[in-house]
Amino acid sequence: MAMIYQYIGLAIGIIGIIITFLRFKNGKMSLNMVLVWSVIWILLIVFSIYPDTTSLLASVTGIGRGLDLILIIGLIGCYYFIFRIYNLIENVEEEITALVREIALERGQSSDAERKNPPETDNDPDTE
Repeated sequence: MAMIYQYIGLAIGIIGIIITFLRFKNGKMSLNMVLVWSVIWILLIVFSIYPDTTSLLASVTGIGRGLDLILIIGLIGCYYFIFRIYNLIENVEEEITALVREIALERGQSSDAERKNPPETDNDPDTE
């Protein structure tokens, strides 16, 4: 008899796979990330339908219980994703810095040109 968490895990896994492929289709996710997330969602589905597989994998790896294995894998996965996000943030900061420098240089050059060639103003008192 299936438990409620098995249905919930199955539903979340299927929704996760659908969202993952939609994001890939829209160009918001790379192929590598699609593969990583697909494996995660498939494992969620498998562990939900067959919860005893976690105990089997735990005994193969020498970890005491299935839940311990899932928590260890989850913790390692979280550290991996934090590392990836940190690297992405650093890359974005570098790109922003380069862009700001380029804009500042362009504005500095245009200000120099304006100082050298000020706009002509009509100082003729007869026209007023």
